[in-house]
Amino acid sequence: MFDETSRFPDLPNAPGVGYKPQHFQNIMDDAGVVGWLEIHAENYMGAGGRPLAQLRHLAERFPVSVHGVGLSIGGEGALDAEHLKRLKHLVDWLNPTVFSEHLAWSSHENAFLNDLLPLPYTNDTLTRVADHIDQLQEVIGRQMMLENPSSYLAFAESTWAEPDFLREVARRTGCGLLLDVNNVFVSATNLTYDPRDYIAAYPLDLVGEIHLGGHDEDTDDHGAPLLIDSHGKPVVDPVWALLDHTLALSGPRPILIEWDNDVPDWPELESEAARAAAALAKVPA
Repeated sequence: MFDETSRFPDLPNAPGVGYKPQHFQNIMDDAGVVGWLEIHAENYMGAGGRPLAQLRHLAERFPVSVHGVGLSIGGEGALDAEHLKRLKHLVDWLNPTVFSEHLAWSSHENAFLNDLLPLPYTNDTLTRVADHIDQLQEVIGRQMMLENPSSYLAFAESTWAEPDFLREVARRTGCGLLLDVNNVFVSATNLTYDPRDYIAAYPLDLVGEIHLGGHDEDTDDHGAPLLIDSHGKPVVDPVWALLDHTLALSGPRPILIEWDNDVPDWPELESEAARAAAALAKVPA
């Protein structure tokens, strides 16, 4: 169990955006409603150079959330020791407000996959994920937050519902949770359940950050809707509506706009953040 005295501080209940270097000067000149930034850890594990210098300038003005995409928390093998070492160095140097990772796996033996893949929710998986989170939190000396995945299939061997699985992981490890509302919408569409039922079952009291992003629409081999979590488009109206529903239950939370592919110019990204600010403004404190 993680020591609660070493928790990360809270992010502000304000919109944040995933930082991209082409937006550096826009953010420094006028960030608009944006109150915090997120980076992907794997982009900043090098030594020196302009990216780290710019990040240092930004961290002096904004809370920074570090989001990992390469640890493979749900993988069957051990966590990569060298990756953990580089991550600890980054966290010690940057002193971010938050660190988070996905409930997913992305590597097998020496192969690294270009995706974050879901897991069967079984007791064995629960033990493995909890052990990996305990190890990670011990190495970096801080609490992490765990993000719900976007799913494209369900495992017949699963014996836990995803919200219950996440709640139990958090209980065993002391980690917080990151709720990706777009992932909920994508998974609910692909697996044909009501996303509001998922939100109703989710441990919202453990959520320290909410994510929003765009997705692509396709169809499967049977002609049924298939959504792909692409982070390359604006957030769609049904996801904004699901955010409103979530905030009505949870109260205000920090909200991140993710846009990692086909990244737009700053005004369009900031306008998405402004819409998140408007959603927060409707929620009683």
